[in-house]
Amino acid sequence: MQVYTETTDGSSIESKESALVWHYLDADHDFGSFQAKELQGHLERVLSNEPVVVKCGHYIVEVKPQGVSKGLAVNKLIHTLVKNGKAPDFLMCVGNDRSDEDMFESINGMTSNAVLSPTMPELFACSVGQKPSKAKYYVDDTSEVIRLLKNVTRIPSQRQDVSASHGRVTFRGVLDYVD
Repeated sequence: MQVYTETTDGSSIESKESALVWHYLDADHDFGSFQAKELQGHLERVLSNEPVVVKCGHYIVEVKPQGVSKGLAVNKLIHTLVKNGKAPDFLMCVGNDRSDEDMFESINGMTSNAVLSPTMPELFACSVGQKPSKAKYYVDDTSEVIRLLKNVTRIPSQRQDVSASHGRVTFRGVLDYVD
């Protein structure tokens, strides 16, 4: 990754607790995309015998341990909270990337789980942007995420009406609630 960072202006490496990520959002679009594909292929070859996964996402190439995902993390967190009698009243997972889809799938699975339903009535999986996704809800962009989060904290405990749109639901009513 270091070599690709040195040869790709506008790219950087981020070391997370559970992953190593090469970012190229600020690089030249075409060259960054080309470098990302090259890096992904190189890492897959070099790390083929290691217990890791190499994934491409929204202007990133990520290397993380096998068996680690946002979906598993959310699932474990919620089940632990429920088991300890501390189930949340409201949970919203927001994401803008393919790497978020397993998290959305996990949330969808929990909403249909009869054991969790009585203790966890408010679960939302929300994608950023109108694109194919396992998330049931969407907002158009990150500015709407910020407005949504601000407004959600101001809503009375009653559920808001939502409007259907192409089989998915928008949070327009919530976004307009306080504005």
